[in-house]
Amino acid sequence: MVPVQELYEADFQRWVQETISALERQDFAHLDLQHLLEELAELGRSERKALTSNLLILLAHLLKLRVQGDAPETMQGSWLTSVAEQRQRVLFDLQETPSLRSYLEAAMEKAYPQARRLAIREGKLARLGVRVPEEGEYPLECPFDLGQILDEDFFGHSV
Repeated sequence: MVPVQELYEADFQRWVQETISALERQDFAHLDLQHLLEELAELGRSERKALTSNLLILLAHLLKLRVQGDAPETMQGSWLTSVAEQRQRVLFDLQETPSLRSYLEAAMEKAYPQARRLAIREGKLARLGVRVPEEGEYPLECPFDLGQILDEDFFGHSV
């Protein structure tokens, strides 16, 4: 029989099963606490990373809708579809894990600079007579507040 600490490296799925079984039996003496704590911490990081990633794509496409409002409807339609999908993912994450709401502002601040770079990079790929926006057209600070970002009826067009 492989000791539980070694099982983590040898067969992760079996380690998970053994850990669950030990917890169900309240057999705390046979828990690999070090790896269990690492996995729980990583689980929290993974949820925050997913939220930040979804916000990044959402913000990039909101920016493109704002800056490239003169793009063809087919391009804008694609961005609107992405906005709706990413917004739903964010809202679902917040519904499933309400404590992520306390991280939302930090996630937005972390995601926006990357979203801006992505929108600029993708804007430079414009073809077939589509105007390529100047880098300065993309605001350095996020032009959207959290209410707008999460509002299913807001699409980022300039007013």
